[in-house]
Amino acid sequence: MARVTERIRLGPAALNPFTLHPYEIAGQIAMLDAVSSGRAFLGLAKGAWLDRLGIVEDRPLAALKEAVAIIRGLLAGDERGVAGERFTLAPETKLSYRRARESVPLLIGTWGPATARWAGTVADEVKLGGSANPDFVPLACEWIGNPAVKVVVGSVSVVDEDGDWARERARAAVVPYLDVVAHLDPTLELREGQAPPLERFCIAGTPEEVAARVIELWDSGAGRVELGTPQGRTPTAGVDLICERVLPIVRR
Repeated sequence: MARVTERIRLGPAALNPFTLHPYEIAGQIAMLDAVSSGRAFLGLAKGAWLDRLGIVEDRPLAALKEAVAIIRGLLAGDERGVAGERFTLAPETKLSYRRARESVPLLIGTWGPATARWAGTVADEVKLGGSANPDFVPLACEWIGNPAVKVVVGSVSVVDEDGDWARERARAAVVPYLDVVAHLDPTLELREGQAPPLERFCIAGTPEEVAARVIELWDSGAGRVELGTPQGRTPTAGVDLICERVLPIVRR
């Protein structure tokens, strides 16, 4: 992707430091930034379903803070090291990869107010991963407390000429995420056993309907909207429809 593009940003949204050490994250981002001529960004989050891997997510916010300190130090060429509670980096440790820049834009993924407040002091963007709820965006902005930090909304997205088919395809794709995120949205106030409204967790329909959802999210205060997989009947078909039919509408 870096070789065949010139303007788009490239990066993961998001990695987590529990399954990939911050040193490895820094090295991979440095390499991506180098091959893309300075177009990389980094997304970090605490992750989900890690209990299935036997990983204990103790003090996730502290882990994110220490990971950011290590990654930023390595990218900046700072060899003083980090002595954290969850992660450490010995003094004089440095990257083996060429660094195109001394820092890259940082995105923090979270649904929680404490992490959002911290992200407002260190990040360029905060992502509500798995949300398509315009009511959640103003609350997230309030949590962040920094208008310079953009809110990113990203969710399962499906676009097709047959809007009903797109919604059913999105429904099947989004269900596995609902156990993780449905009850984290404080604007829904779901009762025990209540089914969450799927339209708040995915974007699906005809190109015109998808464009309208994107515009609604922008109007609510989102700085960026990510149309995530599976995108369409095939990823290529979905991306083609997004580029050819959705983007011309939202650019008006």
